[in-house]
Amino acid sequence: MHLPSLKEDCSRCAALCCLAYPFEAEEDFAILKRADSPCPNLDQGFRCTIHADLASKGFGGCKAYSCAGAGQRVTQILFEGETWQEDPDLLYHMTYALRVVQPIHEALLILQEIRALDLPPDLHQHCVALIRSLCPDNPRSVRDFEEEQVQDALAELHDFVETIAPFAMNLA
Repeated sequence: MHLPSLKEDCSRCAALCCLAYPFEAEEDFAILKRADSPCPNLDQGFRCTIHADLASKGFGGCKAYSCAGAGQRVTQILFEGETWQEDPDLLYHMTYALRVVQPIHEALLILQEIRALDLPPDLHQHCVALIRSLCPDNPRSVRDFEEEQVQDALAELHDFVETIAPFAMNLA
């Protein structure tokens, strides 16, 4: 079973997080920004012009954010390195793909932690089965992540976490 990289690599992404998600002008974001629109602090090279000062400039939400590797997977794998700046028609497709893939990557992070626990064999096997279900073979389109098997495994994560909670609590 091959897991994708679950650590963000902004150098391999097209700043999708700076586009896809809205900002609410409150404690975590200094401005109001609509979903699917570029942050005004984003430069032409997909870099944040205030990255070193995010917290002091009122962008604590950006500082705390991690795409869990979904951004570079969408940019490099699903869109083969193409970007929304080169082809503006890709913007909505790329941000949509990020919103589909990111929860899957977050689930894989959780399941990796669970797999490391000392679980009974049946729960360990169930964990591995969920990981496999969340990792479609050779995905080339967002549709591969929207398949029923993937989405059912994602939906099952909450109940599975509740099932293994007593085993995790014994570690504390």
